[in-house]
Amino acid sequence: MNIKESAQKYSDYVIEMRRTFHMNPELSTQEIETSKRVCEELDKAGIPYERIGKLGTAVLATVKGALPGKTILIRGDMDALPVTEENDLPFKSKVEGKMHACGHDCHTATLLTAARILNDVKDELHGTVKLAFQPAEETAQGAKDMIEAGAMEGVDGAYGMHVWSGVPSGTACAAAGGRMASAGQFEIWIQGKGGHGAEPASCIDAITCTTAIVNSLQTIVSREFRPMDAAVLTVGRIDAGFRWNVIADSAYIAGTTRCFDNDIAKAFPEKIERMVKGICDAYRCTAKVKYTDLVPPTVNHPAMSAIAEGAIKKILGEGGNFDFGPTTGGEDFAYFINAAPDQLGAICLFGVRNEDIDCCHEHHSPKFKVDESALLNAAALYCQVADDFNKQ
Repeated sequence: MNIKESAQKYSDYVIEMRRTFHMNPELSTQEIETSKRVCEELDKAGIPYERIGKLGTAVLATVKGALPGKTILIRGDMDALPVTEENDLPFKSKVEGKMHACGHDCHTATLLTAARILNDVKDELHGTVKLAFQPAEETAQGAKDMIEAGAMEGVDGAYGMHVWSGVPSGTACAAAGGRMASAGQFEIWIQGKGGHGAEPASCIDAITCTTAIVNSLQTIVSREFRPMDAAVLTVGRIDAGFRWNVIADSAYIAGTTRCFDNDIAKAFPEKIERMVKGICDAYRCTAKVKYTDLVPPTVNHPAMSAIAEGAIKKILGEGGNFDFGPTTGGEDFAYFINAAPDQLGAICLFGVRNEDIDCCHEHHSPKFKVDESALLNAAALYCQVADDFNKQ
């Protein structure tokens, strides 16, 4: 079976679908029309599917091969971002303040195209392929919702793909190990005692306490983890005070943590709370700390990575595997990997960077663009990984 050859008739289709989704972006949990169009396209191709999950927009399609084999889940997310597009394109976003600035329009289009290719070759296909059209990746809700609805039942492995602006068009990276970071959010409410700026001894200054907390939080990474343990702690927001000559009675701090190791991700909440409590005791303040785990690290299993790298070679050629390091962006595909037996899963960063046509802007940028000529190969790669995994 030559998947790359079988994909050729969909070269126009994948771009048409991508542009359709790009012009009509919908935010996380609001992918109503996108989900409806996905179902319409699956109906046209005669591919069975079901709507699952509490969010109401997830679609799980199934293609069963005629040959025996395993079951793999492949995923494409569908949600857009609250970004106003600045590209002057005939297919630019038609919705003010919303844009596919991360490439999820590409994922939906390539997964739909992969569904058609797999359906065309199902007489030669091994095992079963589940195709997860996932909502709400940007808010880290969609993967968990689909898993709770049973998407991973009977699945032996999981494979995802993300178009990537840092990877050259015509290449891809599916290396083993930590690929994308965990994402945690912390919020801290500090309570002191306000009063006149000229009488600090009569007050408990929440701002002084806050500055000590912010500075000390940075030492968690530098002094409580090993130097080789990559981790980030960033304070992104401080709210305190309302007048130049008044000592603030309260303050609010919010920030994020990132890392590539599950044990480190689990250690952050205790370390933050301990440090905040100790500093507040020293400054006579009280505090409430809330820590939210958004996504765990996305860690590629060596076995699935090897399959994906072999598939990249088949679809993109000898030079198709690109050496690209981990990124500290978060990705809820990690939940699919963690739900697979022995965490047998991997995500591939698929190259769409082409500076000659100005496709070189970062994800979430209002100028984000992709090299559409690469998308057919992305669809073929979904299929190649699926068949290569299932027949093992």
